[in-house]
Amino acid sequence: MEKTDQRYHHFIQILREELVPAMGCTEPIAIAYAAAKAREVLGRLPERILVEASGNIIKNVKSVVVPNTGGLKGIEASAAAGAVAGDAGKILEVISQVTDAQKKEIKSYLAGHEVRVAPAPGDVVFDIIVTLVAGADTVRLRIADYHTNIVLIEKNGEILLESGNVVSDSASGLTDRSCMSVEAIVDFVNTCDIEDVQDIVQRQIDYNYAIAQEGMAHDWGANIGKVLRQHYGDDIKIRARAMAAAGSDARMSGCEMPVIIVSGSGNQGITASVPVIEYAKELQVSHEAMLRAVTLSDLLTIHMKTGIGRLSAYCGAVSAGCGAGAAIAYLNGGGFTEIAHTLVNALATISGMICDGAKPSCAAKIAAAVDAGLLGYNMYLSDQQFRGGEGIVSKGVENTIANIGRLGRLGMRETDREIIRIMTGQPPKA
Repeated sequence: MEKTDQRYHHFIQILREELVPAMGCTEPIAIAYAAAKAREVLGRLPERILVEASGNIIKNVKSVVVPNTGGLKGIEASAAAGAVAGDAGKILEVISQVTDAQKKEIKSYLAGHEVRVAPAPGDVVFDIIVTLVAGADTVRLRIADYHTNIVLIEKNGEILLESGNVVSDSASGLTDRSCMSVEAIVDFVNTCDIEDVQDIVQRQIDYNYAIAQEGMAHDWGANIGKVLRQHYGDDIKIRARAMAAAGSDARMSGCEMPVIIVSGSGNQGITASVPVIEYAKELQVSHEAMLRAVTLSDLLTIHMKTGIGRLSAYCGAVSAGCGAGAAIAYLNGGGFTEIAHTLVNALATISGMICDGAKPSCAAKIAAAVDAGLLGYNMYLSDQQFRGGEGIVSKGVENTIANIGRLGRLGMRETDREIIRIMTGQPPKA
């Protein structure tokens, strides 16, 4: 792909938008960011906080440890951490510099102040509205569609910022993803000037492999990485799954190390990168080849996830695990044909795995998704494939990806609602 091709610059911009650092699960961190920014506008510590959140936000915050809070979980802890100790200028690393004294302040604030949670009005899938009150002053701030997209800031009834329309299932404000296709992504990865992506992707390699090593070295979550190594051995196919799972286990359980996210998710950022890094080390390829392979995995993950939406009942690790499998095919010398077949085979195998929020079982789901990616590639090597017309598979990789987007975005909407009802203790829908 020539640099004169507009898609070349779009792909680089997409990587810049997507591969950003975050400390902690991104949904609670988005709440902390909203609260920190609102407190900045308020100018003092609020006397009370209201957080209105969409069902998918509630789902993804309920069971995950908020880092730098001393082990606290939930929306209330996220909002209090942002309001008491957050630095809004650090965006998704908003609570990365919390002191021990501030951790105590967060717990004290929760004990002595009202932090209330309510469902967000309307049906926007990604919606966070925080209202901070201190004396006669009130600040209302809204983040919608994706984690850093502040669409409204209002103080004492005066609108200070209002930007664009909020569109459910959209990532408005980001570079248009319609230029993406598997063929174009493979072309870009093969021909791009490596210096154009190196800084962006190298940071992902450094951060995400480091938290994977931490997850293997210490006791985090359900220790899925250790379980895999203990019971399945030390083969590269196991190590690739184990390292990715270990990174997730650490992250879901409050590890205070940053990760580089993809499609708004640290788990997807880990899944798209760590298995590819592990295979690159095993195959002893050049560092440039590793960079290109991780770039491929990232862009394929973003492409597959775009049609599904930022949050849904469809587990995001599926897209990333399939992308990692395709990138491993690439590291083994595969081109478009191998990559396309790997993706279709893997998607046909594991699509439909549900997202029931962020928590330790994410690590096990990541291991399963990476395994499906590897199986998809090994099927191709054995001259086996799932064919168009079988289930949700259509002839052509783009048609199958479009089917997956339809399934996750539209078909699983009621599944998503039922998952949220189960998680929040509501009775089944009549």
